[in-house]
Amino acid sequence: MTVATAVRQFGPAYTARFGAAMPAGHRRALEDLAACRTAAMGGHVTQCDTCGVEHFVYHSCRHRQCPTCHGVSTRAWTAAREAELLPVPYFHVVLTLPAELRAIIRSHQRVLLGALMQTAAEALQALAADRHYLGGTVGMLAVLHTWTRTLEYHPHVHCLVPGGALAPDGTWRKARGTYLVPVRALSVGFRTRFLLRWKRLLPEVVIPASVWKKPWVVYAKPTVQGADCVLRYLARYVHRAAITDARIVRVDATTVTFRYRDATARGWRTMRLSGEEFLRRFLQHVLPRGFHKVRYYGFWRPQASATRVQLQQQLASVPSRVRLTVPDVSAATPVSSAPRCPQCGQGQVYRTRRLLRASHAPAWIDPP
Repeated sequence: MTVATAVRQFGPAYTARFGAAMPAGHRRALEDLAACRTAAMGGHVTQCDTCGVEHFVYHSCRHRQCPTCHGVSTRAWTAAREAELLPVPYFHVVLTLPAELRAIIRSHQRVLLGALMQTAAEALQALAADRHYLGGTVGMLAVLHTWTRTLEYHPHVHCLVPGGALAPDGTWRKARGTYLVPVRALSVGFRTRFLLRWKRLLPEVVIPASVWKKPWVVYAKPTVQGADCVLRYLARYVHRAAITDARIVRVDATTVTFRYRDATARGWRTMRLSGEEFLRRFLQHVLPRGFHKVRYYGFWRPQASATRVQLQQQLASVPSRVRLTVPDVSAATPVSSAPRCPQCGQGQVYRTRRLLRASHAPAWIDPP
């Protein structure tokens, strides 16, 4: 049972009912997931040189909401980011929007989600520039999340931040132990900046009065298990959807049952939703076309790569108990050009012909 199983089961009825009101991206997501690794996507045929058995290999859809695709991309992204880490402690910062704003933001995702990420970076940088705290420019890797474990809409930003800042004179100013910036001040600054930006970008959209005074949840703590651990956590959401295939327990004629981790009980539970409700929750996390859910700020920007390399060299000469993790490319296992036959296990399979992709794939595909 996979997410694609649920899409093929309930997608036709969902599209028939809501098709006129569905964003184009939602329809595209359903069609791509339904066709993933089926004949509609095209592929190729391989044949074993020993037993002669042919194997049909269909292509992946590579849609960014598909939980089956992007395994290689995720590993490559993680390795590249690990190579960029500085040999210093890191902090995990999370900035969350209040529940009263979620429905409005879901209706204006392109504008307000972009404002959310930009404001989170600005609020953090403004405090870091204060000489009372760090007195310099910090580097930030920001990843947008929009879901809870039960697929509810819950936009928030995860940031991985080095425990220090680059001062205007080029020196490194390290954070004081387990303290990066004051969380309460960050919460107030984040709230004020975001709401003022909202009023400037969407003056016609009314902001609920209650959100101006209530505290916004902000989290900033050192990465006790290491920055590479947080990177691997974030990588799971960079190229993957809100739910993985492994969490799907059952798909029957009317419902979808999936597992989720209950943070309060600290254990796994199951939830059963109607097929329509499951697709509704899944599709609300499909981001607008071209929206970048991963962004880099400060000296972690691609344009500041030379500065980042200088910092790595500078800080590597300072005695530290923090180990810089750099992927060992030479130790990587070479990819075999002719893999073993899964049927007999003796021969090698070679590509014999190509399967063309359907010029106009139907909206719903039979299971592979």
